[in-house]
Amino acid sequence: MKNILISTGGSGGHVVPAKILREHLQSNFNIFISTDLRGLKYLDNKKKDIVLINTPKLNLNIFFIFKIFQVIYLVIKTVLLLKKNKINIVFSTGGYMSLPVCFAAKLLGIKIYLLEPNIVLGRANRFFLGFCNKIFSYTKNLKNFPEKFKHKIQIISPLVKKNFYEKNKIKKENKVFCFLVVGGSQGAKIFDNIIKNVIVNLSRKKKIKIIQQTHKSNINNLKNIYDQAQIENTIFDFEENLADFIYQSDLCITRAGASTLAELSIMNKPFLAIPLISSKDNHQFENANFYKNIGCCWIMSQKDFSDVNLEKFLNHIIMNKSEYNVKKNNLEKHNFQNSWNDINQKILETINEN
Repeated sequence: MKNILISTGGSGGHVVPAKILREHLQSNFNIFISTDLRGLKYLDNKKKDIVLINTPKLNLNIFFIFKIFQVIYLVIKTVLLLKKNKINIVFSTGGYMSLPVCFAAKLLGIKIYLLEPNIVLGRANRFFLGFCNKIFSYTKNLKNFPEKFKHKIQIISPLVKKNFYEKNKIKKENKVFCFLVVGGSQGAKIFDNIIKNVIVNLSRKKKIKIIQQTHKSNINNLKNIYDQAQIENTIFDFEENLADFIYQSDLCITRAGASTLAELSIMNKPFLAIPLISSKDNHQFENANFYKNIGCCWIMSQKDFSDVNLEKFLNHIIMNKSEYNVKKNNLEKHNFQNSWNDINQKILETINEN
C-alpha cells in the first residue's frame, strides 16, 4: 500500500479540506498529515500520523534572512521524513506551510498534487504549479490561473465530510424559521455586535430560532440576551459536527471561506455571505460570487453590514419566501449529481493515472 503525506496548517480553511482528503484516501493508502502549530488544534495531535513542520511566515522584515534559513532547515528535515516514511505522493492544501514539503518532494522526485478550494488561485499553489502533477479545483475558471498550466486542472465537486451527504438525505420540516450564524474558525466579532440586536427585533414580529457561533468567552452573554427575549437558541464556539447545525437551519449568515460555503451548498442551504475584506486577493468575495452567479446566495459587503440593512434584508426573506425558495431550488439543481462516491472515484482515478 502506497504512502501519502498531506501538507496543511494555519486556519480551518486549510485543515478541513486536508481531513476530508484523508477520509477519501485512507481506505487505499497509508496517510500522514503534516501541519504547523496553528493547524494542530484542528487535528488529533496524539495520532502517530500527525507530523509537525512549523514553517515560518516569510514576511519582508529584519528576520527575513533568518526565516529563509529556517525554511532550508525544514526542507532538509522533510526530505529525511519523506524518505523514512517511504512517501510516494504529496498532497498540498496550499499556504506557506506547504513550502518545505513541496520543495522536499520535488528534490526526491515524489509526485505532487495540489488542492485549491478557493475560486482565486493561492500564491503557494501558483508557485508550485510547475512542480505538480495535477491541481484539484472546484472550477476550471480559477482566478489568476496561468493559461499554460490549464491542462493540470482536475475538476471535482467541493470537498465536504461524508456525514454532510448522509445528513442531507433526511427530510426536515421546520415549524420555526431558523438562522445559522457562522464566522469562520475563529468566530466573527462584527457578527456578535450586529446580529443579536437584529434577531431580537425580528423575534417581536415572528417566532424564530437562532444558532450562532461566537467566541467561547461570549457564549453566556449571548445566550442570556436571547433567553431574555424568549428566542430559542443554541450558542457555540467550535463545533466539529457542524452538519447538525446546518441541517437544523433555513438560512445562514456567514463569512465566505470555501469549506463553509461548500458545506452549506451541499445541504442546499441559502446563505447571506459577508466576505472578509482582509482575505488575500479578495478570495472570499470570489468564493461567494461563484454561488451568487448561479443564483444560490446573497452577498452584503462588510461596509454595508449594519443593523438597519441586515434587519431589512432578513425581514424581507422571512416575510416573503419566494426569493428564498428560488435560491434553495437553484442549490438543489446545482448539487443534484454531487456524491461522495463520485468525488472519491475521481480523486483515486487521477492519482492512479498519473
